[in-house]
Amino acid sequence: MSILRPHLFLLLVVMIFSGNILVGKALSDLPPFTISMGRVFIALVIMLPLGWHQARDGWPVFRRHWRPLLGLALSGVAFFNALIYAALSFTSPTNVAILESLIPVVTLLLSVLLLGERYRLLQWAGVVLSLCGAVVVIAAGEGAAAVPGGINPGDLIMLLAVLVWVGYSLLVKEHMARFPRYGSLLVMLAIANLALAPIALLEGAWQVLPRLEAAELAGLAYLGIFPSVVALLLYNSALADIGPSRAAVYLNLLPVFTMLGAWWWLGDRILPVQVIGSLVVIVGVWCTILPRRARPSRATRQQGADQ
Repeated sequence: MSILRPHLFLLLVVMIFSGNILVGKALSDLPPFTISMGRVFIALVIMLPLGWHQARDGWPVFRRHWRPLLGLALSGVAFFNALIYAALSFTSPTNVAILESLIPVVTLLLSVLLLGERYRLLQWAGVVLSLCGAVVVIAAGEGAAAVPGGINPGDLIMLLAVLVWVGYSLLVKEHMARFPRYGSLLVMLAIANLALAPIALLEGAWQVLPRLEAAELAGLAYLGIFPSVVALLLYNSALADIGPSRAAVYLNLLPVFTMLGAWWWLGDRILPVQVIGSLVVIVGVWCTILPRRARPSRATRQQGADQ
């Protein structure tokens, strides 16, 4: 069960992130940094009783390693989702999902360049295959026709969000083990609130937030509870177990879940070619996460030859 746990966690993370995109699109009439500030404020309130004691006891560690902690807070907690909501103001949820599925490729490349990690040919093939399947899923959908023959501003914003999340994943791999799990998330949420508040105020959050309707408040509650708290805790746990590159490849399943969510919630049609593309994504993910087959030792091979 311990072997399967990180993979189950990552499937839940992908489902939650898909909901983050769909709910973010539903709230796209609101200013993006106001949405992001609302979600991290709700998450801060939730985490306060859970992480207060760890944050207080871990304060010397936070002071000693404040630079990576600040990087974690600004990348994964504050600006990644703010950039997603900004992108959704210009483009469709499916376009956001396909661009977010670039994260495994970028993570793998930066892991090779910055961390010196080495990968098998099968893993490289799995990343390429899953990315191609994700492209098929989105290219077949109606959302792809929204921006023909050019680059949508939302696509550029989403590419920046991809780089931000890759940086967050690498920081988690290198530094997250130093920090207490709940206490560090509480501190990062506090930093994210401080970082987002001035930008949200410039957007007019002080006028927008008091006028929110019940459905918009429910959407913010989802964003504050699940993507901001539950998904981050699950993702950080899985990342520590299997590493950033193998964890990130699960995000190639995001177009599949987003497509299903758009069908169920928004009434979008699912085409046969999209189903084929989804299967390609799943095969690619499986190739990438397959563990290396253990090679028998010289003594074992010699024993087998003697027999």
